[in-house]
Amino acid sequence: MPILQAVSYLAPNWFKFYHAVTDALSRSLEIDIHLRQSDHDPLNDPWLLNDQLDLAFICGLPFIRHHQAHSHQLQVLAAPVMQAPRYGDRPIYFSDVVVNAASDIHQFLDLAGQQFGYNDPGSNSGYHLVRWHLLNQGDADDFFGAWIATGSHQRSLQWVIDNRIDGAAIDSTVLEQALQEHPEWEALIRVVTTIGPSPMPPIIAANHLGAAIIDKLRSTLLYPDPELQTAMAIAGVKRYEHLTARDYTVLAERYKVVTR
Repeated sequence: MPILQAVSYLAPNWFKFYHAVTDALSRSLEIDIHLRQSDHDPLNDPWLLNDQLDLAFICGLPFIRHHQAHSHQLQVLAAPVMQAPRYGDRPIYFSDVVVNAASDIHQFLDLAGQQFGYNDPGSNSGYHLVRWHLLNQGDADDFFGAWIATGSHQRSLQWVIDNRIDGAAIDSTVLEQALQEHPEWEALIRVVTTIGPSPMPPIIAANHLGAAIIDKLRSTLLYPDPELQTAMAIAGVKRYEHLTARDYTVLAERYKVVTR
């Protein structure tokens, strides 16, 4: 029996949950699934580019960019709907702009001329959504004194706490998970604005798996077994919802605006 290859391109503090998801998919298919955390930008990952991946947890922006170039290769299985009221029972998330709570920065405009961290240049929540927000309020990419690459949302958050950068935009679900793991951080940061919403990062499947397997994978997410339900409850995931590539075109449209 073949082993399916799965990868997470998302924040490592969600990896334990993604492992529970792939375990559930493995039980349903009765096929082993190997999950790994990728260090690659998905659009530069040879495994993705060469159609060697079977499943992935991925940011919506690189997914839709890849899909528009290779529409035959991948499709969306589903995306999570978070339990917290701010998500309105919809498969969405936000970008929370955080600063050090001891700083004099109390609103987004106070970040003018400051050092702003971002997790990676392909990120929707950490980078391109902030650029889109700047354009919408009549500012340009030089609004900040400098854009500082940190390498991850968690590192951006840590650098804000350590005063290595003045602010950063953090995926709201990653921030919530980080504060659950480190409740003492809540007193150390301040959210000065929230940007979004955006469609939640999806779980995607390669079309080479075939329609029957893809349908079963999607059904497993939409109708989770008790073990996956328990993992979802712990992670704050209310349910999964079936989305399609069309739901992510808004991210491609924003990307075109900020890169033209």
